[in-house]
Amino acid sequence: MDSYVRGSLWTTLLFLTFPPLHSNPACPTSCLCDSPGEVRCGGYTITDTPPSLPLHTYTLKLNDTNMNIIKEQSLAHQDLLLRFSLTHSHLHTVHARAFLAAPQLKSVKLSSNDLSTLPAQVFSPLTTVEEIYLDGNQLETLAPEMFEGLGDLLVLDLTRNKLTSPAAGIFDGLTNLTILNLGRNNIKKFPKNLFRSLSKLRLLRVYNNELESLEEGVFDELVNLEELTLHGNQIGSLAPRVFWSLAKLRTLTLSGNRLQAVPHKSFYNMPELSKLTIYKNPLLSLPNELMGHMPDMREFYLFSTNLTTVPGNLFANMSGLLRLNVHLNVRLRELPPDVFCCLPHLQKLSLRNNNLDNLHPHIFSSLTAVNILLLNDNSLRSLPGDIFQNLTNLTAMDLRNNNLKSLPGDIFSSNTALKALTLSENPWDCNCPIRDIARWIRNNPHVVVDIDDVLCHSPLYHMLRKVSSLQDDEFTNCDGRTTQTPLYEPEKTTHESTTSYSTPRMHTSLQPMDVIPTTPLSKTTSSGATTRSVSLPPASTRKQVRSSSTPRRHKSLLPLHVIPTTPLSKSTSSKATTPSVSLPPASTAPTILLDILLIEQVPEYVHHNHHRGWVYVWFLPSDTDLLGFLTFFYILLLVAGLLLVLAAMYGMHRLGVALEALKAGCA
Repeated sequence: MDSYVRGSLWTTLLFLTFPPLHSNPACPTSCLCDSPGEVRCGGYTITDTPPSLPLHTYTLKLNDTNMNIIKEQSLAHQDLLLRFSLTHSHLHTVHARAFLAAPQLKSVKLSSNDLSTLPAQVFSPLTTVEEIYLDGNQLETLAPEMFEGLGDLLVLDLTRNKLTSPAAGIFDGLTNLTILNLGRNNIKKFPKNLFRSLSKLRLLRVYNNELESLEEGVFDELVNLEELTLHGNQIGSLAPRVFWSLAKLRTLTLSGNRLQAVPHKSFYNMPELSKLTIYKNPLLSLPNELMGHMPDMREFYLFSTNLTTVPGNLFANMSGLLRLNVHLNVRLRELPPDVFCCLPHLQKLSLRNNNLDNLHPHIFSSLTAVNILLLNDNSLRSLPGDIFQNLTNLTAMDLRNNNLKSLPGDIFSSNTALKALTLSENPWDCNCPIRDIARWIRNNPHVVVDIDDVLCHSPLYHMLRKVSSLQDDEFTNCDGRTTQTPLYEPEKTTHESTTSYSTPRMHTSLQPMDVIPTTPLSKTTSSGATTRSVSLPPASTRKQVRSSSTPRRHKSLLPLHVIPTTPLSKSTSSKATTPSVSLPPASTAPTILLDILLIEQVPEYVHHNHHRGWVYVWFLPSDTDLLGFLTFFYILLLVAGLLLVLAAMYGMHRLGVALEALKAGCA
């Protein structure tokens, strides 16, 4: 019994001391070996497949190596290898019998290398292969029999090569292919019946090529196709009914081509389509019957075209549409009144950056679910009062950069969910019609996100004033009139003689100034003349203006609130007829708005700028002696500076001569 126990112990000890004879060798240098049988190797020391891979290696990934050639025996003795990848390794040659040593491979990936040619039947031994990736190489042509015998192939990626015209029968026999990627090549034309064997194909990508047209019947056999990407080509024409066989298509991209017209009923018989893009085409018009029944359509893009309008029923069959982008069409001037009639689920509508100048009052009446509406950067001059009446779920609207001068005061009354509204960069006319919308803006500062940039552009005395600062008592003289004029403006009087003050000057963009003269402003000449007298109401609070001040007229002033309280008279040196004007008492007269600024002995105006609500005005003195002195002093400084520069240059020259002499002496 004891001998049996001692024997068992020795056996266990020997088993633990020596590894089993069938154990795998260690992981090769420059490689990482994962437990599921994946080996990843990299580095420029690798010029061929590692000679001693673990026995149970199912996946071998070689990346960024110095392996330029796949030799005939590179994959020998790897009977369990199913996936082979050699990428970013400047591979330029594959031996014609390279895959004969590993016919069991399911996936071959040779992406991002320098392959320009491949042997005609190099992949033929791989009768059960499912994936071949040749993207990112320099392939210009492929032999017609390149993929012959690969009936189990599911994925073929040929993107980012230089293919110009695939051979007519190159895909024949690939009856199980589901994904074919031909993007980013130089393909100009599809040979007839190129895809005739691909009845199970679900995804076909031919984007960013040089296709010029799509001929009739080219897609007829792709009855199970779900995605077709043709954007970024040079397609100038479509054959009628070219897409009619694609009944299961879900995504179709035609953007970035050269289409000026689309045939009648081009997008019929695609009831499962959910995404369609035809933007960035120079489209001039669209037919009245273009879209078939598309209840699953979710996104539609129609921008950067030359359209001036669109058919009224363009979106009628897209009842499930959620996002509609019809923007960046610089020639789009009008939209049919019922163009959005049948979009009950639409959430976002973008009409920005078009050239729309008016909209029908009921154009948005059916968009009860929309919450984002973009109308900015158009040419809208006005909007009907009830145009947004049914948009009760609207949360964001952009009306910037249009030609709006006013809006009805109740235009946003039903948009109770509105949280972000932009109104800036419009030429707002701050006359009587703006009173109600100005009140709404003033009462909803949390909704108008750019409230400080919503500025008056007219009339002159309100230039650059915030619309939100307009108060109701400034419109008391409107009384239903459509325009607002200043409550008082000096009358133009023709005089036969020259007056004693200078001609009024024009000025720009000054902040509001309250001027309340308390002494008579008069002007007399040497001879008698009929005098016009203007009596103004008294006021309790005044700002003094000297009677010797010289009036100058200024352009584009912000409001100047002028409340004169003493008679204003002026006479001329010759006969002139001037009327007399009397204003009501101060208790009933509103603030008088003028565009006259009075400055005593004004110097020459140079420039002004705004800073934190103040206007800084810069002047040059009009005193000729002082101006001459300053000019002389300025010229003197210029001469002195020039002399200093010349002196410095001469000093540097002398220093250079001295250094040369010193070097010569040392030598």
